[in-house]
Amino acid sequence: MFIYFLDLILVAICVIGITAINGVMTNAIGEKLFGGKRHSHIFDQSKRIQSGWNQVGGKRKR
Repeated sequence: MFIYFLDLILVAICVIGITAINGVMTNAIGEKLFGGKRHSHIFDQSKRIQSGWNQVGGKRKR
């Protein structure tokens, strides 16, 4: 019975690990192929738009 649970845990760890690695690899490939060359331009424009916004959350500085 102990061997059954050990096998179950090992298979679960392998399935979760393979799924996580597959997700990371697929995301990286997708960003490289479909991300385009303007990624930094979009990021810079977003930072420029948000430059005057107030910070939310955390403690207020007095």
